[in-house]
Amino acid sequence: MSHEDITLTAGDAEVTLQPGNGGRVGGLRVGGVQLLRQGERFGCFPMVPWCGRIRDGRFRDGADVHQMPLNSPPHAIHGTARDGAWNIARTATDEAVLTYDLVEPWPYSGRITQIAALTPDALTLTMSVETYDSSFPAQIGWHPWFNRTLDGGEPVRLDFTAAWQEERGDDHLPTGNRVEPKPGPWDDCFGMPDGVDVTLTWPGQLELKVTSREEWVVVYDEQEAAVCVEPQTGPPNGLNTLPRLVTPLEPLEASTTWSWRRL
Repeated sequence: MSHEDITLTAGDAEVTLQPGNGGRVGGLRVGGVQLLRQGERFGCFPMVPWCGRIRDGRFRDGADVHQMPLNSPPHAIHGTARDGAWNIARTATDEAVLTYDLVEPWPYSGRITQIAALTPDALTLTMSVETYDSSFPAQIGWHPWFNRTLDGGEPVRLDFTAAWQEERGDDHLPTGNRVEPKPGPWDDCFGMPDGVDVTLTWPGQLELKVTSREEWVVVYDEQEAAVCVEPQTGPPNGLNTLPRLVTPLEPLEASTTWSWRRL
């Protein structure tokens, strides 16, 4: 049941995991340089059992309507698992497995498993949501805060090609319309049917690719200190608009890989 921080190492890469702080990746150092924004709300946290905002905090499952706490009024945002302590199932030099059992205010029982696997030039995060009794809609995603600059260098450049952008209403939620991708700054969801593929380049320092087989990514770069590239299994408010069902026979699974190279 330990919640101690875990350090993974491979080559000159070092990852800190914080089971007690929402199962988040607290840091990623490459050659001693910290890539993730530091602070208890930052690093990279798992978004589960939903991603982004739920309209008015309410989602429907069949005839039932469930109300989640409005932690980003007037909406509920980024799931509940980042608010809890996760358990360490097992750990090795370069890999760790964390678990989290869903509790109130989420109305269904289930278990989330997250695997972090480090190599000298990549970190792969894999998550699954399982249930043993009732089925329910769910989403999986990750919310990394990458430092805009590394050691005082030039600001990061973002490069990606999306098939569409989810039109964003005044309430910050997708309207349901798909539009041509627009220039930033963004707090927007993009569709990539062939899989998420976003390149972050810190000129003269490092190139990092965020990839996933999922086809949705939220890009958030409206803050000075960091940029976020968030692969997820559906769009914001997706519990209502595009639910993925977790059943006793069929868990929901997703993964993302960050791979890097020196420039």
